[in-house]
Amino acid sequence: MLSYRHAFHAGNHADVLKHLILIEIAQYMAEKPAPFWIIDTHAGAGRYSLDSAHATKLSEYRDGVARLWEAKGLPKAALNYLDFVKMLNPDGQLRHYPGSPWLARQLLRDSDRLRLYEMHSTDGKLLMECFKGSGRELQDALKRFPTGTYALWYPMLGKPESRQLPEKLKRLGAANWLHATLEVKAPSRDGYGMHGSGMFIINPPWTLEKTLHDTLPTLATLLAQDAGAKYTLESEST
Repeated sequence: MLSYRHAFHAGNHADVLKHLILIEIAQYMAEKPAPFWIIDTHAGAGRYSLDSAHATKLSEYRDGVARLWEAKGLPKAALNYLDFVKMLNPDGQLRHYPGSPWLARQLLRDSDRLRLYEMHSTDGKLLMECFKGSGRELQDALKRFPTGTYALWYPMLGKPESRQLPEKLKRLGAANWLHATLEVKAPSRDGYGMHGSGMFIINPPWTLEKTLHDTLPTLATLLAQDAGAKYTLESEST
């Protein structure tokens, strides 16, 4: 759909949405006695320096996690998310950002398992160093593991593939799903650029919809870049 190198976008509005939801799902799973697996198909490098050449080229974190860093009155899920970011920044200065693999490792118990995949050759090497010592694949996974929880992030773009993806996911036939979007600005007139992102979760924790209902309004306000900022939340359960 697009070339997305994580290092250029670390800590942006899409990461806030994606990683907040990842934390909520993993913590819910960890409350159950049975062990679970987290399988990340687009893992990136694991963690990122926000003063690196890649991150400072766009400095997207300034309109993402940095806006939450000093904010007051945040909802519980946003504070929970920030607690993990602060683990990489113990001096109180926002210099590092955790990718989903790093977050997952903090959330897993000894009995749980983590599997990471990354197609980009450079990020794949960095991912290994960090841990020393779309629709067809999802449909296949649902057939093999129908009760698994699947969280699919996608960018909101002007391209037809992006606009049509949520409806295609709804037609996969999952009995339970939750779809959250966060737009930080109005789509550009020329159709270029990412104006928001979405998360489509199949078999979500029953607590997640209420959490997002309480959290998304604050995120839409704090991360807004223009008057076009908004969020949506829809679900189906049978």
